[in-house]
Amino acid sequence: MGYGGWKPEDWARYSAKKVAGQSTSTIYASRVMTSEFDPKQVAFRESRDSSEHPNSTPIIIGLDVTGSMSLLLQVVAEKLGVLVQEILDRNPVTDPQIMFNAIGDAPAGDSAPFQVTQFESDIRIAEQLTKLYFEKGGGGNGFESYPLAWYFAARHTKIDSFDKQGRKGFLFTMGDDGYPEQLTQREIQRVFGDVVEADIPVAEMLAEVNRKYEVFHLCMAQGGSHRDSDLEKWRELLGERAIRVSDYQRIPEIIVSILEAMRGRSIDSVVNSWDGTTALVVKEALKGLTGITKSKGLIEF
Repeated sequence: MGYGGWKPEDWARYSAKKVAGQSTSTIYASRVMTSEFDPKQVAFRESRDSSEHPNSTPIIIGLDVTGSMSLLLQVVAEKLGVLVQEILDRNPVTDPQIMFNAIGDAPAGDSAPFQVTQFESDIRIAEQLTKLYFEKGGGGNGFESYPLAWYFAARHTKIDSFDKQGRKGFLFTMGDDGYPEQLTQREIQRVFGDVVEADIPVAEMLAEVNRKYEVFHLCMAQGGSHRDSDLEKWRELLGERAIRVSDYQRIPEIIVSILEAMRGRSIDSVVNSWDGTTALVVKEALKGLTGITKSKGLIEF
């Protein structure tokens, strides 16, 4: 997928009709998971090169759709135009193709613990985002099922950037909770329909997905489930790729800034490219990323 091109006028029309001034529950109007986003119905999602996008770059954004994340989903919808346009204008990656994941809590029994859109390059990014089901679930167990996004990316995506050129895609999850110690056989079969031989420890799942994606998690400090101990745990797993976000409103700018840093731009120049409060929030978020090598933009796990 990933055909067509993003046009600001398309976004302006779509936002005026579907997003601007609307509540979160109105923006995300689905009351069940649509079958097109059911991972059981998806063999693979593909990010492919084409004549109009010869150097595709897959970007996966995993959203926590449990009960405490209304503000997160509101901001992502309202500022999607900022995210896409800044990526295009700043050009930290070539030919971006964006997919969204909706992440819930599989062990807690959410009916739709994982949803997955297509990789897209045009207004379909927005159209599919707002068709996701905001389940508002979760179970008070101290985590959400963020590693489901890693499993899907590792085993159910085909990306030309990596397969043809050896360039990794990018995978961002975000939320205000911790992560489980493992993905169980039971939940993998329930969510994906896959039969695996054993439970998968989360560190092993991370190592697998990291072969073809640069993986980050944005820890939402404003979320109702946020605890400093969760951030510490994320940093034990991801190191400097566990990003503390102090302001929901700056999520698009933080993602774009991470992409710029990963392509070798200095942290100082990235921070200084933003104005006022945005610069301060981006600086806080990126302060740990100085370990990225300028020559390759990679950190190996």
